[in-house]
Amino acid sequence: MHPAAASLAALALGATAIWGATDGLQALTAEGARRLAAARDAPRMPAVTVETMTGQPLALPAAGGRAEVIEFVYTTCPTICRTGGDEMARLRDRLREAGLAGQVRLVSLSFDPETDTRALLADYGARHGADGRIWTVARPDPADLPRLLRAYGVTVIPDGWGGYEHNIVLHVVAPDGRLSAILDIDDLDGAEAAIRAVLR
Repeated sequence: MHPAAASLAALALGATAIWGATDGLQALTAEGARRLAAARDAPRMPAVTVETMTGQPLALPAAGGRAEVIEFVYTTCPTICRTGGDEMARLRDRLREAGLAGQVRLVSLSFDPETDTRALLADYGARHGADGRIWTVARPDPADLPRLLRAYGVTVIPDGWGGYEHNIVLHVVAPDGRLSAILDIDDLDGAEAAIRAVLR
């Protein structure tokens, strides 16, 4: 193939990849495209049963007309998951103050369920003030994990040191089990607005 033709073909492939990753250039990043797709398409999240920090089974998504906010963590994370736990505690307090606590469930869901024992889940919950009523810490069955990560669009990459590189955001799930918003972990205004919107 002529070098110029090869360059044009490579450019076309690259442009196609960028177009797909950015939702037709509507978003600047793949993460932005993921958020746009959630808001636009409201995909239904898989129904699974997870184990909470108290050993109780918990059905996801929430039932009984409640909304849900899910973050994905691993309990031994030394950095971003701690921030995530702090922000979930702030969101819990905010929902209480707004009178929404009974209509929303917060779940910190482990993406390392084989390492995150019930004791580690409970310790993570105790460190951040998750009491199991409004907010709980849980782990899925390892067999369900790939499907959950795919559905929620969570990227997890082993860092070679026993930890993981991962994105941490708030996933707002409507009472009908559809993912309606993906927000930065510290966007509590956005989270409250998204929760109110799905509870209407």
